[in-house]
Formats: sequence, C-alpha cells, structure tokens
Amino acid sequence: MPTPTTDLANAMAGAWNAGEAERVIALAARATQADEEDEGVLVLLGLAQQATGRHRQAATTFQRLAQMQPGVSAYWNNLGVACRQAGDLPASEQALLTALSLAPDDAEVHYNLGLLYTQQRRWIPARQTLLDAVQLDPGFIEARLQAAYACHVCGDNTQQEAMLRGAIDWPAQPAEQALILSAMLSVQGDLDAALHTLARARLPDEPAAAVMRLRIAAQRALLYERNNRIDAAQDELRQLSPRVLDALPPDADQVRADGWRAHAVLAMRRGAHAEADALYRRVLAYAVDDESRASAAFGLASALDRQGQYREAWQALQKAHAIQLEIARNVVPELLAADSRPLQVTGGNVGHGTRAGWKPLSSPGSRQSPVFVVGFPRSGTTLLEQMLDAHPDFRSMDERAYIHDLIEGMELVGQQYPADLASLTQQDADQLRSVYRRMVGEVLPDLGERRLVDKNPLNMLCLPMIMRLFPQARIILCLRHPCDVLLSCSMQPFRSPAFMVLCSSLQRLAQGYARAFEQWYRDVEAFAPHVLEWRYESVVSRFDDQVARLGPFLETADTSPMTRFAEHARHKRFISTPSYAQVTEHVHRKAVDRWHNYREQFEPVLPVLQPWIDRLGYTV
Repeated sequence: MPTPTTDLANAMAGAWNAGEAERVIALAARATQADEEDEGVLVLLGLAQQATGRHRQAATTFQRLAQMQPGVSAYWNNLGVACRQAGDLPASEQALLTALSLAPDDAEVHYNLGLLYTQQRRWIPARQTLLDAVQLDPGFIEARLQAAYACHVCGDNTQQEAMLRGAIDWPAQPAEQALILSAMLSVQGDLDAALHTLARARLPDEPAAAVMRLRIAAQRALLYERNNRIDAAQDELRQLSPRVLDALPPDADQVRADGWRAHAVLAMRRGAHAEADALYRRVLAYAVDDESRASAAFGLASALDRQGQYREAWQALQKAHAIQLEIARNVVPELLAADSRPLQVTGGNVGHGTRAGWKPLSSPGSRQSPVFVVGFPRSGTTLLEQMLDAHPDFRSMDERAYIHDLIEGMELVGQQYPADLASLTQQDADQLRSVYRRMVGEVLPDLGERRLVDKNPLNMLCLPMIMRLFPQARIILCLRHPCDVLLSCSMQPFRSPAFMVLCSSLQRLAQGYARAFEQWYRDVEAFAPHVLEWRYESVVSRFDDQVARLGPFLETADTSPMTRFAEHARHKRFISTPSYAQVTEHVHRKAVDRWHNYREQFEPVLPVLQPWIDRLGYTV
C-alpha cells in the first residue's frame, strides 16, 4: 500500500487500521479532485469497498488504479478478486493473468487465479495453479486446502495427501471449509484429524451457527460409519432426529440433505433397505450439488437392489451416472467423446524380443519384494488384501497408486514408458525403488521386516514397471465373473473422473475390461511373472482350501491368521475402497451371479465379454 501523502489519506489509513471500513468509505466521499488522483486514497477506498461487499464499486476503483499504474501487479490482482466477487469472471481472469505476467512468483496471484478457476469449475487448471501457489509458498494454508480440494475433484490422491500433510496442526477453519477438509482427511483414512478439524470449526453467527452444528453432526455420523464405528455414528444421529430436520427453516436444504443422508447410510448398514429407500428419496429432493445428488442416487439404487426391485434400481443407476458424467465433464471433457478410452492402458507393448534385450540388473528377492494384488476393480482385491493384512508377517498400505506415480515420473523427465525400461541402469532402477520405498514409508513408517502388500487393482496395467523393479515379486490376480464385476463397478460412486466416465455405460465398461485383460495377458506372455490366479467364486465356496493355496505361493508356513480377516478389518476401521463394510463380515455367496438380475441390460455387451467369459472359465 502506498504511504499516505495527504490529510485525507492519513485519516482513511487510521480508520482502516482501526477496522472501520465504513468510515473509510465515508471519508472518501469528502475527497477533492486532487484527492481522487491520490493512489493512497484509491487503494484504501478499494479495500474498504471489498471488505464491505461493494464488489462492483471495488472493481471500478481498482480498474482506475491499474490504469494509473499498469505495472503494479497488486492493483491487477485486487481488480481480479473484485471482479470475481462481483460475478464478472472473464474480466477477473484477464486481470489476474495480467497480474501473473507482472509477478510470476507471487503465490497470492496464483491462489486467486486458482480460486477463479475453481468457481468456473475448470478443475485441471485450478489444480495446477493452486499447486503452483503452494510451491511458491509452502506455508500458505488456504492455498494448500484449495489445492487439495482441486486434487480431490480430479482424483489425484497422491497430491491431495501431499497438500494435506500436517493438516491436523492447521489453524481452525471456517465451518464450511472445515466440512470440506474433514471429508478429504477421512478419504485418506485420518479419522482423528477429520474429527479434530470439525471440533475446532469456526461457526458463523446465530442462527446460522445452529444449522451448521447439525451439518457437522451429520458429517461426524458419516465419518464414524465410514470407519466402521457404528455405535458412535448412531449417537450422532440423535442430534438429527426427523423432528429436528422437519422443523428446519425453508432455506435449510443443505442440512436436510446431509441429515437424511446420514440416516439413510445407517439404515443400509442395519439392513433396513425399505427405510433407506425412502430416506435416499428425501436426500434427492433436497440435495443442492451434483456430488450429493449422485451419491444419493447410487444409495437409492443399492437400496432398491436389496429389495429385489431391479428395474427401478437400474433406473436410479442411470440417473446417478448421468449426474456423474456432468461432474466429469468439468474435469476430463475429452473422455466424453464416443470413441474415448477412459481406462488408459499404460504405454505400448513389450514383446518377447524387446524383453530379451533388457539390460540385466540386480533386484530384490521374492521375500524382499512387495506382494502385488491386482485385478479389475470389484474383483475381490479388498477381501484378499484384508486377509493378507491380518497375517502378522504382512502389512497392507491400503490402495495407493505408487507404481503409476513411478511411471508418470519417468514420463515427466522425458523417458518413454515402457520402452525406456530397457535402458535403465542399475542406479536408475535403485533410485526408482528408493522413491517407491520412500512413498511407502510415509504411510507405513512402522513396516519393519514385514512384507508389503501393494493392493491396487489397476497395477495389472503396470506389469512392465513391476517386473523391471521387482522381477521376483509374487503377484496375485483376482478374478470374478466379468458380468458380476461390471455390475458391481456400475453400482459404485467412484471418485475418479475417468472412472465416472468408464462406468457411465456398460458398453464403455465392457470395452475397458476387455482392453485391460488384453494388455495383461500380452504382458504375462512377455514376462512370465510369478502369478497366482485367485478366483472370488472359489474363495466364497471353498474358503479354507483357497487360503491354503496362499501358503506355498507366498512362502508362508501358517496361513491361519488370514482366516480371521473379518475381525481384523473391524479393528482396522478405515478401509478406503467401497468394500469397507463387506470385508468386516465373513465370506458369503450373496454377490455371486448377481448380474442375472440385470440380464436384460447385459445382453447388448455380452458379445464384448464373451471371449473373456470363456477364457476365464465362466459361463453365461
């Protein structure tokens, strides 16, 4: 801010420093013609107009300052903020880009531009711009929070975690921001930090504070349920009785939706499917944003499916996917094209000849390598992961995309994947393994001598990288009837925008499934990895026999702890995948052949799936 040079500017500065924005504006009304050309007067006036919600007037004031001093980035930055707050988004972007050109290392300008892109729902540029702000100023908490949210929307879990590292020690957040932050922390499995964030949330003034307390109670109920703490979730619901929700003022749709959703989720957990059906319909009536509406539609579909109302369930799913497609449109619009491939098969092919030309490198043995659990999503990978994690010699790190991150890292430095795996030196490979272990160490600092279980279904598309770094690794491919896999995928509210598109139609999903297995079997032929096929239907029908198969494959004498996976999962509480509730129960056959209830919908895609149904030993 320029140093005040006139009596009026000095008086305005005194009022501003005393927190009297209205008095600043009143003093500015006395300005002479000379005062109106004074930078100090104009800056204080613009700031006061912003502080009191006079955004259009503030934009006019900062526009004048930017014309007077076009080389001062702060004036363009303030103009951009005022225009955004006034609703003139094109003018805001122009002003902020001008500010950025004048001050490319100013974190605040990057932050304000990121907020603009967020408001425009341009999530990809929002994510990058906000990440740039944090890189310039790692202690910029507001930028970290907004960058984490943009990463959350884009499905970038790795960067989201990086942005939220240490969030439990952040200053208390306004209640609306605290709700967002706690939801993201919960997705990462950090229940304590999520609850701590809600407990310290800064509430608005009454009566809005009373409504916000109910939203926080609803969030806590969902957090507890998501972590399998059902009694604690039910306790929170006592604050959200139907009488309380029905008595809310007419403009309280958001808290109604939040409250009824918490009731619906808990009703599903106790098997009250008809009650959940009615509750999810209430949520759909009040939900004000696409994410809440999509979640409610998926919940309604599940409740209808459990009641045997399959046609109505499919209709609810179609509604859910239509909403998710609109969400994805703002993140990955290119994937909505008819010929798009939402499930990217990573890199090119590695044939026998190419593989034979790889430079020999030393590598860890089987017991020093991770155990990789792969397979198309919804094939039983979480069940197997919890079985292995229940054994004291193994430790799972939940679902992480670290192998994908290594591939992305190669490509960012100009290397081609998988072609350049052939020319990796021993130092290169050691460095990649070191990066992988560092990432693992951040989530499992106490891994010690236990064997790591890396469960990520789509690591099945990363076999060349796995074989280059861990050629002796044991890999377990989870299999399940392709139609049951596709039905289960269709019924899940995936957060990844690419998966939203992939699962939006059975045709897209079937094509993605076929391409994934084509890639898998090509790579298996080239690499001949140590693979055990783990069939879901065999596990639920002959559980003890299948557990016994794991012993020789994993070089483990006693597999009995793996049979106690359900008890282990209940004590573990947080499990990141949609199966978090199912794996706290023992195995059963309820999920086998469910697709027959939707055979009419599957008939058009059976020609795509039939080769894989046959190859994997299933029937229709």
